[in-house]
Amino acid sequence: MVLPRLMYEFAKTGLFSVGGGLATLPFLYEMSDATGWFTHADIADMIAISESTPGAIGINMSTYAGFTTAGVPGGILASLALAFPSVVIILIIAKFLEKYRNNKLVDGAFYGLRAASIAMISAAGLNVAKVALLHLGAYQLTGNIMDLLNLKAIILAVLIFIGQRKLKWSPVLFIALSAVVGILLKF
Repeated sequence: MVLPRLMYEFAKTGLFSVGGGLATLPFLYEMSDATGWFTHADIADMIAISESTPGAIGINMSTYAGFTTAGVPGGILASLALAFPSVVIILIIAKFLEKYRNNKLVDGAFYGLRAASIAMISAAGLNVAKVALLHLGAYQLTGNIMDLLNLKAIILAVLIFIGQRKLKWSPVLFIALSAVVGILLKF
């Protein structure tokens, strides 16, 4: 009975993840904790793969999570379940938004939704940074601060951040370079 639950979880995610694909991350972490279908480390892998493949990151992550959980049917159903609420809502909004766009209540609602999406994306980014840049398990065993930090990953992240800001290369190039460096350094 995993497929109905998978569809429910991703429909709920699609309904409440305001702000785009990265806003689905808090829901994926919650889903991971509640179901055990995938780990927080798996979510970091989902992000990496979803960011480096064509398409919307939220749909890519739902496809990956669904496939990991229940194979091809899971990937298809999770993707459809994630997209369905958005399609319904956007059709309703498109019908009525033009009429009410200048309404102060509608304007206030959008103002609040923007703030909520920034908070959710920021929280998810911190969770990803924790998984990618820290070795919490090693630190808990030794208590040594140097065991806590994944120095190779931190250096790579800083270099990519600086490189992206200074060089203005395509993100695809940075993703490819990161993959090559990761293979060479065996993160």
